[in-house]
Amino acid sequence: MAYVAGDLIKDDEFNAFVANSSSPFGYNHFATVGATVYGLGQAIIPSVVAGDNTITASQWNTLLAGIDNVANHTNDSMTARGQVTAGDTVAIKAAVAADLATLAASVAAGSPNATAIAASSALQTVTTSAEGWDSTATQEVSATFANGNNMRYFFNAGGKIRITVGIVAAATSDKDTAYANLGTAIGNFDINSLTSTRSGSGETLTTDGLANGFQDLGTGYTVLIKLTSDNTGYTGNHIVISAKTTGGAGNSGDATVLTIKMVATDGAADTQYTDGNLSSIAVGAKDTPKMVTTLYTVAPTTAQGLNPVYTVSATASVSNTVS
Repeated sequence: MAYVAGDLIKDDEFNAFVANSSSPFGYNHFATVGATVYGLGQAIIPSVVAGDNTITASQWNTLLAGIDNVANHTNDSMTARGQVTAGDTVAIKAAVAADLATLAASVAAGSPNATAIAASSALQTVTTSAEGWDSTATQEVSATFANGNNMRYFFNAGGKIRITVGIVAAATSDKDTAYANLGTAIGNFDINSLTSTRSGSGETLTTDGLANGFQDLGTGYTVLIKLTSDNTGYTGNHIVISAKTTGGAGNSGDATVLTIKMVATDGAADTQYTDGNLSSIAVGAKDTPKMVTTLYTVAPTTAQGLNPVYTVSATASVSNTVS
C-alpha cells in the first residue's frame, strides 16, 4: 500500500493526522511521547512546513507504516489501502482519521489485545524466614523504570507487572493447605495499565480493587484484592495485595517505581500442639507456612511492529517481615 508522487493532500490535513493533540488524535500523540494514557515511545513523524502544499509519497508512507506497526501490536484491523486514484481523496481522509482514532483508543486502554508480550523469569523471590509466624507475614517487591515516560510506554503497550503468592510448607496440614489454596486462587496477579487481574479463581473475594491499574495508583497503597480462605476452620485467614507508585498518581507521568505489597494474615482460632501432646499430631501442624512472593514482568516485544519497546531497569525485594 503505497502512495505515489503526485498524489495530493493538504499540508494542514497531513499535520492533523500526524500531530493533533486533541481528538481526533494524531499519530504522534498516542504513538510517540504522548501523555498520561497515550504514548508508546516510537519515533516522532515530522510535521510539514505550513504552505508546503505537496505531501510526498515518502511522508505518506512513513505515516502509514507507523499506523501499521502500532496496529500490528494492538491487533486492530486497519482499512485496506491501495494507490490513490482520482476521486479517492475524501474516502482516504475519512479512513485515516478513523484508523487513528481506533489506535488511540487501544493505546488509551493499555493495548489489551496485544499478544507481542512475554513473561520474564522470576526477577525477585521473597520467602518468609521461618514458618510459625503468629499474626501477619508482609512482603514487598518493586519494579523501577529509567524514567516516567518509559513506565507509561510499558503499560500503554500492554506491559504488566506480575506477582505470584505461594508457600513453603514445613508439614502437610490444613492450615498449609488453606494458604496454598489462596495462592492458587490468586494465580498470576497482573497489574495492567487500567486494571488488575488474577488468573486463578475461587476462595472468597472480600475486597475487589481489580478496577485499579497503574494509572490509578498514588504514593499510598491501594488495595487491589483481599482474598479470604473458604476452607473450614480457616475463614479468618486471608491475603491482601496492594500497590503504589512514586511521584504521584501513575498517570501524572513522573512515577518511576511501582511497589507491590503482599500481606498474609492468620486469623484462625486454633492452638499449637506441644511436644507432650498425646494425639500423635506433629507439633507444627497448626503453624503458618513460609510465604513466598515472586515478581515477574510481562513486557512488550518487537515481534509485531513496535520498535523500540520498554521494560523495567531494575527490581528489588523491599521488605520481608512477620508479626
